[in-house]
Amino acid sequence: MEFPTLDDADVLGKTVLVRVDINSPLDPKTGEILGDNRIRECVPTLKELSQMGARVVVLAHQGRPGNEDFTTLEKHAEKLRNVIGQEVKYIADVFGPSARQAIKALKPGEILLLENVRFCAEEVLSRPADELAKTHLVRTLAGLVDVYVNDAFAAAHRSQPSLVGFAAVLPTFAGRLMEREIKGLSRALKPERPCIYAMGGAKVETALRIIENAFDNGAVDELLTGGLVGQVFLAAAGRDIGKPNLNLLLERGFKSEIAQAGELLAMYGERIKMPVDLVVDDHGEPRELTLEQLPTELLICDVGSRTIGGYSRVMAGARTIVAGGPFGMFENPAFARGTLGLLRAMADSRAFTIIGGGHLVAAAQAAGVADKIGHISTGGGACVSFLSGKSMPVVEMLTRAKRQSKARSSDMG
Repeated sequence: MEFPTLDDADVLGKTVLVRVDINSPLDPKTGEILGDNRIRECVPTLKELSQMGARVVVLAHQGRPGNEDFTTLEKHAEKLRNVIGQEVKYIADVFGPSARQAIKALKPGEILLLENVRFCAEEVLSRPADELAKTHLVRTLAGLVDVYVNDAFAAAHRSQPSLVGFAAVLPTFAGRLMEREIKGLSRALKPERPCIYAMGGAKVETALRIIENAFDNGAVDELLTGGLVGQVFLAAAGRDIGKPNLNLLLERGFKSEIAQAGELLAMYGERIKMPVDLVVDDHGEPRELTLEQLPTELLICDVGSRTIGGYSRVMAGARTIVAGGPFGMFENPAFARGTLGLLRAMADSRAFTIIGGGHLVAAAQAAGVADKIGHISTGGGACVSFLSGKSMPVVEMLTRAKRQSKARSSDMG
């Protein structure tokens, strides 16, 4: 997959429009930013452009119209100043007179954050790039800048004006976060062998989309399951996991997912590994049960020690490991052993390791192994779409920009 990066860009003295994703969790009472991870992730691109002598104009969103977290970016600008260690101007306007004046007044090296782009009604449009290039937002801002950089991987599965429209009319490049995400996640789709996928968590439908795509593409050699994903596969294999656990799956609407898991087992059964023991909540205390001790009237909250040991041995021989979702209710220390065991086995392996999903990333950070993971995706829905083989309008836009750049170079030659 070829796409243009900042290594290909000439930005000295130019005005560069950078689309980032700094959408952050907010305190519903105070509006304060609770987590600044996405703000920190966009800093390398902004700092590099500033140091290269560009006039940097930043376009971003926060929340969706009608939601509690739909608000201005004033506090994001303050947080960005603190993280980047330099002045970040902020204007409560997107492409009106105040914004246009502020952009024109920028000096080389300066950074300006515009208002929440979703305050513009056009931003909710989802159409092809050439149509979105005709919006007022794109036509107005494109006339004020020279270069467009997209660093908003977390929104890369959307086709909206600020995300794909500018590429139709401006030289376009991927920012450093976008570059890192595409290159890192691409290693899951064309991996070094053996490749192990370890899928857990409660988002069973999402996990099954990724699993199905990985098997269809021949990307995965073995699948390890845990969390509700593991329980769905056990139920699909005909294992009676107990009325409270089966009822929980059915209450969450996983009947079709159990059927889908059954189809996957029929096709790839020998390559799909399920828990061989489980941890249940026995009046607040963890208790291990083997599969032979099922069904149980107690709630399953984690995978057991034999499962952790077996999965760890599989991962020790892997060259690529992709993990999504915790293997148990890791927020409770009594049921964190499976998830922590998964992450430590990944950290200790010789494999290139990839994790996605907010809960598993939080667990890796809590376990102190995040710095030993090869690639941690910031993407959420974008990461899922990428690994599921779904359309990624921003990635397609960037690869198209590369092809067009090559064609221009060939014509000039």
